[in-house]
Amino acid sequence: MADPQALTRTPSVPTMRQVIVCADDFAVHQSASLGMAKLAHMGRISATSAMVLSPRWGQDVALLQDLRGQIDVGLHLDWTSSFAIAAGYGMPLGAAMRRAVLGGFDQVQASRVIERQLDLFEAHWQAPPDYVDGHQHVQQFAGIREALVQVLSQRYATSTVQPYLRISRAPAGLRDIKSRVIAWMGANALEKRAACEGILSARALFGIYNFEGDSARYATLMAHWLARAPAGGILMCHPAQAAEPGDEIGVARAQEFAYLASPEFAAALVAAKVEIVRGHASNRC
Repeated sequence: MADPQALTRTPSVPTMRQVIVCADDFAVHQSASLGMAKLAHMGRISATSAMVLSPRWGQDVALLQDLRGQIDVGLHLDWTSSFAIAAGYGMPLGAAMRRAVLGGFDQVQASRVIERQLDLFEAHWQAPPDYVDGHQHVQQFAGIREALVQVLSQRYATSTVQPYLRISRAPAGLRDIKSRVIAWMGANALEKRAACEGILSARALFGIYNFEGDSARYATLMAHWLARAPAGGILMCHPAQAAEPGDEIGVARAQEFAYLASPEFAAALVAAKVEIVRGHASNRC
């Protein structure tokens, strides 16, 4: 069985820290999908998480086809978006957090939802996801996390490489109130359960902020994140080519895209001695 701590490849340059740069919310709208595909072609991201309940998933997946084998494509497990609400089981984030804290989600029902989203992913990608994370970190919520580990261990029991899991816990030096709340919702519990089943996990997540401020603030945050980025961690981002009407974080998405596509980001990576890599599901760990 693979070493659960060895998520990424052995660094080709010992002084470089290898980090997964993951763009969340692929297919949330066209601008996001286009922006993420462009960044992937530029080598500025190494993973993207798909919202398979979006009506755009079936068509936007075409943007990723020529990137197959170059980036990781994962399932962005969803309980709290408008897509999940339209599907009949979703709810606002606050309500989902309350359910998780006050008894947890029903595991049998959660398993059905997870299986359905995996079916939708595989129907259009024609392969299992390289990893699974969660929209607004629902993969860690009580009831969902237990069901998720069980489904993955059973569904991919005979697969050469199982999907890995994101553990949404900021590393030391990058923790604020928001990141602490996210981790408190079940990071340790998910990590422990995954390890018991031999499922690999990326144990550090950074790039967490309140989506406020201008481009200069995002550049400052990025320098702070990269300076403290642990090897094998995931830098989360939410880029889009432009702000879309009705998107609550649309302005932040556009600012993130502009920065990630810029020479400034490339220079920041060099200055911080950070190399962008894929996770273990590349089968090159």
